[in-house]
Amino acid sequence: MRDTYHEELDALGGRLIEMTRLARHAIARATTALLDADLTAAQEVISGDEDINRLDEEIEASVFDLMARQQPVATDLRTIITALHMSGDLERMGDHAVHIAKIARRRHPDSAIPSELRSIVLEMGHQAELLVIKAGEVVENRDAETALELDSDDDRMDKLRRKLLRRILSPEWKHGVESTMDVTLAGRFYERFGDHAVHVADNLVYMVTGEKPKDFEPEA
Repeated sequence: MRDTYHEELDALGGRLIEMTRLARHAIARATTALLDADLTAAQEVISGDEDINRLDEEIEASVFDLMARQQPVATDLRTIITALHMSGDLERMGDHAVHIAKIARRRHPDSAIPSELRSIVLEMGHQAELLVIKAGEVVENRDAETALELDSDDDRMDKLRRKLLRRILSPEWKHGVESTMDVTLAGRFYERFGDHAVHVADNLVYMVTGEKPKDFEPEA
């Protein structure tokens, strides 16, 4: 019975890692859809969100089942509860990728991103991928020390969004209300995607150490 129990705990981690892989694919394809007016990529992201949602539902069902049958305590309980929180963050990351894809779909066959902002948005897409890749690695390796790095990694995303907003608010901006809304929303969705990756890492720190990230001090 205990072997089965620990296999089920391990399966939670496996599903979380798979969610990070799917979220990475989703944000990459959403960026392609946004910049290249790629309707196929946009539809792929939108329909593919069902897989992320399914894993989130499986984790939730497994957590409630484990709590009902095993009545876990201490470290196991912490693992189960934080897995549920991480799953919720990853599900929302998938949602943000969908929102970006829907902007691309709505503006098709035109690109939603003016040419002078393409490099900024492309970098935001790359940064989003790097954040979710790192989140997946810290979950897989249960690496609390590396998890702490995501907060500073996310600072780059915040700077890019501020840069995007400065360009929109500059006197040289001539693209009208619709484009302003699209770019503003896309920037916000990328920023929130990054924020949720940080939340995943923060929960990993708590899962492994029992401490909040601000209280955890890595060994020298």
